[in-house]
Amino acid sequence: MIVIKEATSKKEMKDFVMFSFDLYKNNPYWIPPIIKEELETFDKDKNPVFLSAEAYFYLAYKENKIVGKIAAIINWDEVNKLGKSKVRFGWFDVIDDVQVTKALLEKVYELGKKNNLEMAEGPIGFSNLDKVGVLIEGFDQIGNMVTWYSLPYYKDHFEKLGLTKEKEYVESTFSFSNINPETFQKFSSLIKERYGLRSLNFTKTKDLMPYVDKMFDLFNDSYAKLQSFVAINDIQKKYFKKKYISFINPEFIKFVLDKDDNMVAFAIVMPGFSEALKKANGKLFPFGFYHLLKAKKKSKEVVFYLIGVRPEYQSKGVTSILFEELYKACHAKGIDTCTRTPELEDNTAILNLWKNFNTKINKRRRTYSIKL
Repeated sequence: MIVIKEATSKKEMKDFVMFSFDLYKNNPYWIPPIIKEELETFDKDKNPVFLSAEAYFYLAYKENKIVGKIAAIINWDEVNKLGKSKVRFGWFDVIDDVQVTKALLEKVYELGKKNNLEMAEGPIGFSNLDKVGVLIEGFDQIGNMVTWYSLPYYKDHFEKLGLTKEKEYVESTFSFSNINPETFQKFSSLIKERYGLRSLNFTKTKDLMPYVDKMFDLFNDSYAKLQSFVAINDIQKKYFKKKYISFINPEFIKFVLDKDDNMVAFAIVMPGFSEALKKANGKLFPFGFYHLLKAKKKSKEVVFYLIGVRPEYQSKGVTSILFEELYKACHAKGIDTCTRTPELEDNTAILNLWKNFNTKINKRRRTYSIKL
């Protein structure tokens, strides 16, 4: 018999997080989150997303043992401002039992129907900066801190239960040694001169911080046309600034400004934290923080997290300026591997950015949906 229980107490929320540690304890490709960070993400008093979203966290039990989990989410900005009549589900993990998956999804459908929503989609998080999708290819590839790992039967469960593909994403890698910098160096100075642009680089996080709000504003502008994009509000900017920026070497955040100091493009590249997070195994202390700090300074892998270009400057070669500056930074750090986080398969503009980098697709992931 399968029993579904909403996690509400601190102990139950800790159980919600720790189930994934149990499920993947012998899996070399799963990257554990920092437990404290994960719990704060779900804390209505700490995560400002709950000002415009609601979420319920469910655990599945079989013979008094936890065998699955799911978060049922409504992003009310998405529903009311974008007119997307959708309930989301995320943070999904389960044993290989399709009946457990069915019971968990029913809680999501109940929430959607209760609020007269038309469809359910997942796995996705609260917002566009959260993790997304189940793997459909690349199960033998190590994950990273901004993606979920999932087992091959997840997609099979969804398809057996009548869910269909909603969106598909690709991830890829390329070797730094294969990059020919002449491709973008040639255009960089030309584009700077043509449009009166300049690059802005940093060596200290404190010097970077005054520009971060402008970067999020540009993020909102440059991604606004994508399906289901929900803009980040001022309170969320403050939260994400604290949550993410301290993890990133300031040398790996690049801005392009126009002659009036307006931001027209940005790129965020993160050090590869995968091995450090595996060593930390969910805990910052006593040694987890050391592993993360060491990776921040010495990792030979970088993860391309976000690139944004103001709409009126898109398709004008501005990314050549970003790539030139990132090339210099990566060369100085001795980077050997570059990884791209999930990108929508139909986002041709972003995919075309990489056509000269000899990239290799190593993972595909997908969100699934169903009409309610």
